[in-house]
Amino acid sequence: MVLPIVAYGDAVLRKVGTDITADYPNLKKLITNMFETMEASHGVGLAAPQIGLPIRLFVIDASPFGEDEDLSVEEQEFLKSFRKTFINAKIIEETGDKWSFNEGCLSIPGVREDVLRHKELTISYLDENFIPQELTVDGLAARIIQHEYDHIEGILFTDKLSAFKKRLLKGKLTDISKGKVNVDYRMRFPDAKKR
Repeated sequence: MVLPIVAYGDAVLRKVGTDITADYPNLKKLITNMFETMEASHGVGLAAPQIGLPIRLFVIDASPFGEDEDLSVEEQEFLKSFRKTFINAKIIEETGDKWSFNEGCLSIPGVREDVLRHKELTISYLDENFIPQELTVDGLAARIIQHEYDHIEGILFTDKLSAFKKRLLKGKLTDISKGKVNVDYRMRFPDAKKR
């Protein structure tokens, strides 16, 4: 089932997510719904706060980047099959030079900005079967994880922009929170006027 995505301005996007246990209600269905929602919205990642749940859960499917000709053949092949569920994730280490990449977010439609992030990370998490995992990745896979991980920490990519950029975006972000944006997927706007 495709769920509505929570727009910029909703308080849930600013909450640090809480850990969940294996008996979290309807967890398998929730994970399936999150993948369906992400795909219907043409995203490569989706965190639970983006569907209104302040829990430490996010899903990633980086396969759309598997066709990016700017990437090495090895990275394309890796990304084609990089589809994972991350539960109660904790970043252990971020290393390597920071590099810039143009990011967007399903909760902030129509806004894309260059963001600096570390090239490599190591993360521990539970998979969808609650089996402990540890993963070290670099490049775009690391960036997608960092972006989604920020969501479960109550951080948005716009928080990483300069004060000047934030001022330039203020009006656009206010419009998004009010639902004054064209988007081709279901959204829930915190400050939309009730009709």
